[in-house]
Amino acid sequence: MSTTRPNPIQWLGYAAGRTLPPSMQDWVRNDLVGPRAVPRHLARNMVLFSPVFAAFLLFPGELWLRGAMILLGVLLALFYTAAYMEQNRMRRLERHGLPPTLQNPKKQQRIDAEREAYEKRHSPFGLG
Repeated sequence: MSTTRPNPIQWLGYAAGRTLPPSMQDWVRNDLVGPRAVPRHLARNMVLFSPVFAAFLLFPGELWLRGAMILLGVLLALFYTAAYMEQNRMRRLERHGLPPTLQNPKKQQRIDAEREAYEKRHSPFGLG
């Protein structure tokens, strides 16, 4: 697997939705379906929201109130980031020339085992 990683400017562009060069396709694959892809996805999107959170500090009012605004913003951002994670992952894979249905190998094994168990249980005439 290639060890070509994006530089900080490329990574920020990638986080915002830009496509990385084909030489970084292995890095993109690992980023989106490799181990710890979910925490990376959440962190990547929180970086994009950080200017909004910083702007909340400029609002008038007590510090605890501004902190509460930031906390609410973080919770909402995490909620929506997690809710659209799968669609975002599929779109990023597609934009980088990878199959959008690509899954983590462990997750794919689990899906295959569940499908096999289902087919064995519910096949017609007990064939399986």
